[in-house]
Amino acid sequence: MLPLALLLGGTALAQDFNDRRKVQYPEQVTADNPQRTPAIPRKQGFDGTLVLTGGRIFDSVKSAAYPGSVVIQQNKIVAVLPAGSTAWPADAKIVDVTGKTVMPGLIDMHVHSTYPTPETPADMTDSEGHATLRALRSLQMLLENGITSVRDMSGPLNAPYIISEWLEKDMAPGPRVFAAGHIITGTGGHAADRPLTPIHSAAYTREANGADDWVKAVRETYKMGASHIKIASHFAPDEVKAAVAEAHRLGLKVTCDCETIYTQMAVEAGVDSIEHPLPRTDETIKLMAQKGTASIPTMQVYQGLFDSRGVYAGTASRRFSMAAQANYDILKKMIAAGITIGVGTDNIGGSFYNTPNIYIADLKFLQKAGYSPAKALMAATRVNAQIMDMGDKLGTLEPGKLADVIVVAGNPDQNLDDLAKVEMVVRNGNIVIKDGQVYMPRHVPVPLAKPSPPETLK
Repeated sequence: MLPLALLLGGTALAQDFNDRRKVQYPEQVTADNPQRTPAIPRKQGFDGTLVLTGGRIFDSVKSAAYPGSVVIQQNKIVAVLPAGSTAWPADAKIVDVTGKTVMPGLIDMHVHSTYPTPETPADMTDSEGHATLRALRSLQMLLENGITSVRDMSGPLNAPYIISEWLEKDMAPGPRVFAAGHIITGTGGHAADRPLTPIHSAAYTREANGADDWVKAVRETYKMGASHIKIASHFAPDEVKAAVAEAHRLGLKVTCDCETIYTQMAVEAGVDSIEHPLPRTDETIKLMAQKGTASIPTMQVYQGLFDSRGVYAGTASRRFSMAAQANYDILKKMIAAGITIGVGTDNIGGSFYNTPNIYIADLKFLQKAGYSPAKALMAATRVNAQIMDMGDKLGTLEPGKLADVIVVAGNPDQNLDDLAKVEMVVRNGNIVIKDGQVYMPRHVPVPLAKPSPPETLK
């Protein structure tokens, strides 16, 4: 074991991003989220050895699938074996996946799982309890379709943190939830503008004013358990710089829902990613490439608005013109510039019922812009994990990674539409979707302290 002084090195504390792994031993057990809080080891996942054999493996490390087997013990992948190998324990549970594709669980980088659905009563939109329950239903739809991790981008009060903590402990079927908690924006900024709506109110948004208040808002969000920080325009240059610097000191990545001049400010401040295909200059796109700022384009959510309403309008925090071709042009320019592109849907409310169609559509936008189906899948898994600072634990099928694995009846690395045929999902080593349906083993009863009624009773 190396001394912490050597792990720290001579310059680690001077870096802009305070990576907590630099001050933790390699064998240190931590929470499986970007906060990386040291944790007491506990038994998780499959009780024994689970083997998925006979299928095609798309591991998101290589761009081509190959025959082989994936071996899982508890909640970790322990081996990816070539075809013909049977190097697993004799008592392993064998699942024959011949003719199917085994690949990493999909990641959606932009959802709002706790937001109201069409069935939500008006007086329940801000209820933490109601929000948590509707999130369980919405997230189950994602899990059924192979999405094993999401970045939740805001919700009412503490509901996003509640659902995140609940699912991290495998207390219900659902994907991992990496929560931002509240959007942080300036007064009158995105999600804080008038007229107020059920999802643009103080229950969903933290309005901050002045650099000191922006720092305070970041610290408050971190305290509640945020896995990343989400900020949104409007803000001043000193405010966004202060927020990004504080988040990075805390070891958290920052993403920005911003447009036009605010996108340029955010990139200059060192934000880690930009959400949506909102207007920006060619200069900003060039700067994103230079600084390594990633993009989560969320193309389909806006295309859906154009297809259903014809226009994008009606919010004072979005005072710009938007069109399908302009959005697509921005995507093509970002790809041409070499910007890292992730995959997110901006699933919200009733749009969860469109799963997996909305997710597949976002992948097809990448394909239309020049990605191969395999490269789009790598963006949806490995690249997404790297953007949210979980690349060491998620996103690929490799020994040591968390066992989030899906089985698809088809070849999605060749035909993205095959992603609609998810048959099996393993999440944190547990089989949670079997034959396309939620699978919950019966719970094992805890025995009473003594036989009852007592024999001594007369």
